[in-house]
Amino acid sequence: MTTDDLRQPAAPTVAAARGTLRPVLLRLHFCAGILVGPFLLVAAITGLLYVFAPQLEQVVYDHELHVPAGTTTQTLAAQVATAEAAVPEGTLYSVRPGPTATDTTQVVFTVDGLPESYYRTAFVNPYDGELRGVLDTYGSGGAMPIRGWLDNLHRNLHLGEAGRLYSELAASWLAVVVAGGLVLWWGRRRKRRAATGRARTLSWHATTGTGVALVLFFLSATGLTWSQFAGQNISEVRAALSWQTPSVPSKLPAATAAPAVGFDEALAAARTAGLDNPVEITPPAAGKAYVVKQIQRSWPEKQDAAAIDPGTGEVLGVLRFADWPLAAKLARWGIDAHMGLLFGLANQIVLAVVMVGLIALIGWGYRMWWQRRPTGRALGRPYPRGSLRRLPRRVLVPLAAAGIVAGWFAPVFGLSLLAFLLLDGFLGWRAHRAGTAVPRSGT
Repeated sequence: MTTDDLRQPAAPTVAAARGTLRPVLLRLHFCAGILVGPFLLVAAITGLLYVFAPQLEQVVYDHELHVPAGTTTQTLAAQVATAEAAVPEGTLYSVRPGPTATDTTQVVFTVDGLPESYYRTAFVNPYDGELRGVLDTYGSGGAMPIRGWLDNLHRNLHLGEAGRLYSELAASWLAVVVAGGLVLWWGRRRKRRAATGRARTLSWHATTGTGVALVLFFLSATGLTWSQFAGQNISEVRAALSWQTPSVPSKLPAATAAPAVGFDEALAAARTAGLDNPVEITPPAAGKAYVVKQIQRSWPEKQDAAAIDPGTGEVLGVLRFADWPLAAKLARWGIDAHMGLLFGLANQIVLAVVMVGLIALIGWGYRMWWQRRPTGRALGRPYPRGSLRRLPRRVLVPLAAAGIVAGWFAPVFGLSLLAFLLLDGFLGWRAHRAGTAVPRSGT
């Protein structure tokens, strides 16, 4: 054995393995950014528009939502009667008493012919019973029309189920692009160059990406819970692990006749169980109890629920938010933070800053592509092919396995990744054929 033999490592180092993976990450980050960038840009812009929708709807729909404070209120039963007369085509779904002294009562109806997740809501002055308006609201949170429009713009571009593919593509690739960028940046952070030209653009791109990465990972994960295909898989996993959002049991112990207890008595019973505003009251179906649940989605969350016997007004059961499984709480908090509701204005400002940062990241990414263009060419050059084939098996096998698992769990990501690899392979094959077809001089 020679001295040179002793100096050679017995196995490749971690740095060497990282070095073989870096070209793959470079090409993946570059190509994914180029191809998925437009979808991310649309998601960022529409998300930014949605962020401050709650404040916007308070101004636009001030007449429907707010009234001067009075001294004497009408019963909920009288207010519901006013709403039913205004929406005769509807079926009563729920009642939301005004949470403050200057809020209207919202009486919500299901109506045949409305789009999915839409309801018809009558707004009633709780003091004099005046009908303040009737609007089609969106979702379980009772979003006003303008917020519902912006929500669907962000979710599916108003293209229905087919449009949801765009947001799922953006959400699934966002985490991959950000993770790849972080690895690349932190792998070269000691090799800083003069901040000019492309190096300066790269510095802005990387510094901003690092600053907003954690929130982008969060938005990617929570966004997938609403997605069409990955969201279904997430729901199945939650069901298998008993992580669903619980609900208060509302089945009555015995059949009852027509309800002898009205909305006012049901609300009073729920108050004795500690359910303060804001609340929503669901009327009893056949064999079911009234369900009164808190609907505050800002911190601290109020999500307690109570079942009220429609025959006696007795509180049959109470489900406290504190007793929810941790996974269900995390899902609730995650969804509300994604929508900018959990921490109020601070939550909205953080999301707005991150969305602006994401828009800037995409712009700088395309700018760097432009700056990579050779003289006389209109477009920048991509990073070279072939890095995947050069990966050692110990790196390639787990990488492929991770891609397969991710592709199974998030099918839109998996199919788009497969399409990218096939397209890239075809372009490489075509370039190789074109190169070998050209006669070489001197050979």
